[in-house]
Amino acid sequence: MKKVLVVDDSSFARKILSRIISEMGFQVDTASDGEEAIKKALSENYDLITLDIEMPGKNGIEVLEQIMKKKPTRVIIISSFTNENADLTFEALNLGAITYITKPSRLGIDLKKIEQKIRIKIKEVIKIPEEKLPLKRAYIWENKINEGFNKKTRYIFIGASTGGPRHLEDIARSLPANYPNPICIVQHMPANFTSKFAKRLDSISRVKVVEAKDGEVLEEGKIILGKGGYHLGFDKKDEMVICKLYPDSENSLFVPSIDRMFRSALKTIEPEKIVGILLTGIGSDGAEGLLDLKRSGALTIAESEETATVYGMPRKAIEIGAAYKKLPFPEIIRLLINMGAYRHVQKAQS
Repeated sequence: MKKVLVVDDSSFARKILSRIISEMGFQVDTASDGEEAIKKALSENYDLITLDIEMPGKNGIEVLEQIMKKKPTRVIIISSFTNENADLTFEALNLGAITYITKPSRLGIDLKKIEQKIRIKIKEVIKIPEEKLPLKRAYIWENKINEGFNKKTRYIFIGASTGGPRHLEDIARSLPANYPNPICIVQHMPANFTSKFAKRLDSISRVKVVEAKDGEVLEEGKIILGKGGYHLGFDKKDEMVICKLYPDSENSLFVPSIDRMFRSALKTIEPEKIVGILLTGIGSDGAEGLLDLKRSGALTIAESEETATVYGMPRKAIEIGAAYKKLPFPEIIRLLINMGAYRHVQKAQS
């Protein structure tokens, strides 16, 4: 039987989470503070740890650092959202946590409201092979990207879900300061997270990173992150492509939706100027939209199983034939950089 460690300083939260997880058929252990969590995590073999961030004594970040250094384990952050701990949540993802769930400010009934989300996340994360854990991956950059691949692409659209924040940080760090292609990203995140995440990406990137807003221009050297709670669409104004934010009117599972972004891009931009990339994530959002892009003549790429933290969205894209190419994540970064380098060569020769 798989074992799960629930770490939370709230006895009520531990009780609710323990019930949910035990009903899923897992053996549950608990820890009420950071010291106890570290001791148990390093002495026992847990298949998954749920971890609160705000705890007395050692907080979740300190706990995560020590666990990941000595015994990398599947970790889901389950913590309340505040402006103060938003950066800590992103730091936790960077340290190796797989994903996060926002815990309601009021426990009890409100915590029960997200029970289904907790079950879905745990079910997916606990299936992730140990070798796929962020700190156990060994990326190999030896395979060369086809030099003739996608030379005409200018607008890049990226979709990601579970496991995506770490990938997106790697992209932000890797792009050179003179990168010439505009990039738009939809990362499944709650409404109050995307602003903080955009600022975090901007702080580690040599290109500008902003949260999407109405009228934001897609221009060279800029990454635009879709705003949580709104769908990201596009329009044209004075020959420039601009962002348009739309409230959800269809009770969509994900807002923003990757499918909606891909399809809006196709209505606004010539397909031969589009590249669509679908990264790690639960479910199938983005797969059908990627298929529409491919059928129209855009370049489409899905992350391959060897590096996807959760092989859900890219798997669906590959199954339905939506991906022109499937690549491990390091080669996706390399492709992005090569496309930018190629455009600089074109400019220099013209």
